[in-house]
Amino acid sequence: MKRNTRIFDLLSNYQEEHAKKKMVSGKFAGKWRHYSTQEFNQLVNELSRGLVIKENIKQYDKIALMSANRPEWNICDFAVNQLGAAIVPLYPTLANQDLVHILKDANISVIFLSNAELYQKVKVALEENGMEIPIYAFEEVEGTQSWQVLLDSGRAHPSLDLQPYRDAVVPDDLLTLIYTSGTTGKPKGVHLSHKNVMSNVLDCQKLLPSFYKKALSFLPLSHIFERMVVYLYISKGIEIHYAESLETVVADINEVKPDGFTTVPRVLEKVYDSIIAKGKQLSGIKKSLFFWAVELGHQFQEPEKNSAWYNFRLGIARKLIFSKWQAALGGNIKVIISGGAALQPRLARIFWAADIPVLEGYGLTETSPVIGVNSLEPGGLKFGTIGKVLDSVEVKIASDGEILTRGPHVTKGYYNNPEATAELIDAEGWLHTGDIGELTSDGFLRITDRKKEIFKTAGG
Repeated sequence: MKRNTRIFDLLSNYQEEHAKKKMVSGKFAGKWRHYSTQEFNQLVNELSRGLVIKENIKQYDKIALMSANRPEWNICDFAVNQLGAAIVPLYPTLANQDLVHILKDANISVIFLSNAELYQKVKVALEENGMEIPIYAFEEVEGTQSWQVLLDSGRAHPSLDLQPYRDAVVPDDLLTLIYTSGTTGKPKGVHLSHKNVMSNVLDCQKLLPSFYKKALSFLPLSHIFERMVVYLYISKGIEIHYAESLETVVADINEVKPDGFTTVPRVLEKVYDSIIAKGKQLSGIKKSLFFWAVELGHQFQEPEKNSAWYNFRLGIARKLIFSKWQAALGGNIKVIISGGAALQPRLARIFWAADIPVLEGYGLTETSPVIGVNSLEPGGLKFGTIGKVLDSVEVKIASDGEILTRGPHVTKGYYNNPEATAELIDAEGWLHTGDIGELTSDGFLRITDRKKEIFKTAGG
C-alpha cells in the first residue's frame, strides 16, 4: 500500500488496489443498500463540489454531523475532509445545552443529520438561541433540505477541480473535533489531526489478518474508536456493513456472516449470558458436555502456554460445543476487537477457547484512540492486559503510577481551551491519561486503577 498521510488518501488507495462492487453497505427497513467503490467515490466528490458551490465551504470550516451509522456518514466525512474542513460529530443523545455549546464553540457552518427526530432536536436548539445554520437531512424531512440538493449541485458542476483543495491539506491539519461527554462541566472539543488518526490506522493494520474481508459495524461512528476502525477497514479494502440498529445486531451478524467486528465488553457479556442460558436448558449428556466445555474454556491460557493434553481436549470441545458458538456469530469470525472498558479475563479466555479471538485494547479520544492492544501475532496476547504499546507510541509510568503517553497519536489539545490542554499535556509532550498502570517485563500494559474517581461501565 502506498503511503497515506491524510485520511482522504485512503479512498484513492482503495480505488487503485481494492475496488469492488460492495465497499460500504447500509440496511434500511430490512433491505441492504450497497455502494461500489466507484459509486462511493463519485458521491464523495459530488458532495464536496456541492458544499463548495451551495455553502461556500472552505479549508478550516467545521461541519456538524448527527446520525446513527450509515454509508452517508462516511460519504459526508470524506467529502468534508478532502476540502480541508473538519467533521464535528454530534451524539444523537446530546442534552440541549451541550448541543448549543458545541455549535457555538466550534463555529459550525453546516449541519448534516439523518431523520425528522434529530431535525426537531436541532431546530429547537437553534431557534431558542437565535442561531441560523443550514441543515441538510439524509432522509426526507419536512421543513429542511435534502442532502440530495448538494449532490445534484455537485453533479451539475463536474468541472470544479477538487485537486487544489486536496493539495492544500497537510497531515497536521484538523480532521475532526470530538467533544467529550460533558459529565464534568462543559464538553471539550478534542482536536484530532489527519496525522493523529492516520498514525493509529497504520499501527493497527497488523491486527487484521489478510483473510479478513468483511466487517459488521454497530458501535457509534461519533466515537473515535469505531471511526478509526472504519478507516482501518478502508485502508485494507475490507467490506463494511452497517447493522440496521443495535436491536438487529445478532440477526445482521447472521445475515452478513462477517469476519469480525468491534465491540464493548457489555455486548460480549450478553452473548455469553445468552449462550449459558441455552446450555442450562439442556439435559442429560448434552448438558454435561456443554458445561464440561465451558469449564475447559475458562482454563484457556495464551496459545503458546496450553499443553498438548489441553489442546487435545479443546479440539473435542470445539467440535462438539464451541462450533455452535461460532455458528451463532455467523460462522466466520476471525477476530473481535474490544475496547471502551475493561474486558473480564474469563470472558476473553472462553471466547479464545471457542476459536473466537477477542483482542482487548485501550486508549482515549485524546489519543486517536489506541495506545495499546493485544494481537494475533506470536506472543502478542496476555490476558488481563491491554496488550503491547503500538509501534509509534511511547508510554512511561509516572512516579505515582499514572500512565503517560507521547507520540503522533496525541491530540494537539482541547479546542479553544488552553487551560484544559495544559492540564492534559505537560511541557515535554507527555499526555496524562488519568489511569494507573504498569508495564510487564515482557512489554504488556496493564491498567490497575483510575487516578480520578471516575469509572467506565462495561457498556463503555
